[in-house]
Amino acid sequence: MNREKALELLNTYISNQNLIKHSLATESCMRSLASRFGEDPEKWGLCGLIHDIDYEVVNGDMKRHSLEGVRILKKHGFDDDICQAVLSHNEAHGVVPASRMAKALYCVDPITGLIVAATLVLPSKKISHLKPENLLNRFKEKSFAKGVRREVILKCKEYLDIELETFSDICIKAMNTIAEDLGL
Repeated sequence: MNREKALELLNTYISNQNLIKHSLATESCMRSLASRFGEDPEKWGLCGLIHDIDYEVVNGDMKRHSLEGVRILKKHGFDDDICQAVLSHNEAHGVVPASRMAKALYCVDPITGLIVAATLVLPSKKISHLKPENLLNRFKEKSFAKGVRREVILKCKEYLDIELETFSDICIKAMNTIAEDLGL
């Protein structure tokens, strides 16, 4: 499956533009991390792009989320390692991320939301103006972007051997490369 077909497939299942933007942001971060680790940016990018493909199908039901996604992905011929990463990014199923790609997806998924929220409170609302130190300050504010699972983001050290500040910088820079697509 190439990116163009995966994007078409995503748009078949997802109509909410914020979910599409989240998928694009996750894709971009995953590609950057793949490059850092000498992995396949295309494969990791696809994983990030389609990780929430079932979100509207399951109507936000976290007990079904990613189970249905894996079913959809298998039907369309996605590799088992991508399916496993998608399954393990949702803690509701008790599947611990095993591969480096799965661990990256697990950590990237919530940080994209924090980056968007931190960007939107900047006077310019431009991701190019967001610095890792700004994001880390927001990270420490428990009342800011309450829904973001900070403990998952913090797994970047254990799972990827990347410090939080470096992980933040990688993801901010990755998302900045698609700022126009994200409206940031």
